[in-house]
Amino acid sequence: MATPGASIAHDTIIQDSWARCREFGLDHQSRPAFGRLPEPQVSQLLERHHSLVQTTHQQVLPFYENILSNSNCLILLADQQGQVLNSWGTKRFVEPAQQMGFVAGASWLEQGVGTNAIGTALACEQAVHIEHDEHFLKANRFMTGSAAPIFDASRRMIAVLDVSSDSFLPPSHTLGMVKMMSQTIENRLILDQFQHSHFQLTFNTGLNNLDSQWAGLLVFDESGRILCSNRRADNLLGVSLVRANIEDLFKAPIAHLLDQQEGQPFPLQASGHNRFHCLIKRPKAPVLKFRTVQTPKKAEPGVGSSAFSGLSHGDEKVEKAARQAQRLLEKNVPLLILGETGAGKEVFVKALHHASSRADQPLIAVNCAAIPSELVEAELFGYEKGAFTGAHHKGSIGLIRKADKGTLFLDEIGDMPLPVQARLLRVLQERCVQPLGSSELFPVDIRVISATHCSLREQVQSGRFRQDLYYRISGLNLELPPLRERTDKAALVQAIWEQHREPQQTAGFEPSVLALFERHPWPGNLRQLSNVIQVALALADDQPISTEHLPEDFFADLDMDAEHNEQETPFNRRAALDTPEELNELLQAAGGNISQLAKRLGVSRNTLYKRLREQGF
Repeated sequence: MATPGASIAHDTIIQDSWARCREFGLDHQSRPAFGRLPEPQVSQLLERHHSLVQTTHQQVLPFYENILSNSNCLILLADQQGQVLNSWGTKRFVEPAQQMGFVAGASWLEQGVGTNAIGTALACEQAVHIEHDEHFLKANRFMTGSAAPIFDASRRMIAVLDVSSDSFLPPSHTLGMVKMMSQTIENRLILDQFQHSHFQLTFNTGLNNLDSQWAGLLVFDESGRILCSNRRADNLLGVSLVRANIEDLFKAPIAHLLDQQEGQPFPLQASGHNRFHCLIKRPKAPVLKFRTVQTPKKAEPGVGSSAFSGLSHGDEKVEKAARQAQRLLEKNVPLLILGETGAGKEVFVKALHHASSRADQPLIAVNCAAIPSELVEAELFGYEKGAFTGAHHKGSIGLIRKADKGTLFLDEIGDMPLPVQARLLRVLQERCVQPLGSSELFPVDIRVISATHCSLREQVQSGRFRQDLYYRISGLNLELPPLRERTDKAALVQAIWEQHREPQQTAGFEPSVLALFERHPWPGNLRQLSNVIQVALALADDQPISTEHLPEDFFADLDMDAEHNEQETPFNRRAALDTPEELNELLQAAGGNISQLAKRLGVSRNTLYKRLREQGF
């Protein structure tokens, strides 16, 4: 991450800008040359920056409506080339001869327009305020302007935000406002990129400004490695955060940070002398991050060292799916992930996205089964304001357009209503979205990955799923095995235990528990395994996890599976229950505690009671 340069004094900025204007061959009487792009290129420009424009719109509109609407001003967004992308507010103060400079595609670079807020902010890479007479061209002296650059998560300058007016607005007020808006946009860009998969630390000098735009923001992974920060974090800490670790910045171990309650402020001492108030936020969509705890098998080129390496600990079916997916990573081949609920389909898709060239763009996951059928269209395709009763007064761009330039993950696509399937098919064919209540088409660049736990072929045959859509989304079908069929269960158990345990919890599992894990049917797959281990860790404290620490429904699943097997081989897994003498000995050892004995034997209490009655107890 490159840190923007040090601040330059205002007088120096103006002097340097005027000197550049003379070098460009301009004089004070020169007419502005906005060099507006032809319409086809304007459309391409807007399509390329669609996500930035939408994010800016969402962030600046509240400022304009609540603060600037009575100031007779205009907000402009320009890209890193000084080309106007969009505007908000009034153009009434703009002179007729200058109107063409305030439309999409017009350029405000200094070489064509002289000293101005947008072009000069681009040149010096810092926020500037240009008074009427500070414009190099007399034609532009009807207005004042304040502009601030916008940097992305990698500290690359990607745009400039400008507030212009013909009024004599206080420079400090206008400049402060545009800085605040640009910081808000930068924060939003960071959060949109990282909030679903990484931790966030917000910090500031006071409790009452923790939720302001001026709070420091750090994004880090579970090891403490800082992935991204906003510019305010640099200023507060007084150090460069490039390749830093959060433990180097604050006098606290990573375990202490991750142990903090979300939404509850807590203090942190920086490595210097400053003390900050902080808030931590965990990933919005936590995923299992399997750590390798045994020497992995030799992987094929590209597999094992990539984002896929944490998905398998030796299971050949999972490794095969990872190899095939990686080979198609940058191909225009749709993927359909098959697997039972909880088998790790979303984890697999996230690994696929983060290993692709779209890793820096959004991954939008949509659970088609979780959205009410009457709202699916509005959620996916968006809607104009007033499109239907209950619609938000500002409308919505929809989840598909939010995934522009990134990946759209349609989970449980088999539950999508038929009318929505028809609209989705059109989007996939034309790569354009038409919001509800609108006649306008919006181009989208998305990679679509779908997943289902059911047989879409059977649904096609029964008329519940469109055949043309099925062949559009199923270029390659990848099946993830259920947990009960995986050959790497022991390594998965160890990895999930490592993920959720506290530092002092080092005792591990009793052998009897691991044996039960091996023969459990795991109807909830990886999700169920994770829940069982988390409950056991909470109950065991720092003791070895025994059967007493396992939840009751764990044994209910185990008992149902055992009863199914007993139809062919009665009690083949519980020889200890075969004789009254042995059963009595076990009961005595348990102190007559039926629940404790049932857990130790890996059966439910009802089954144990039944067996005791059969044995004459």
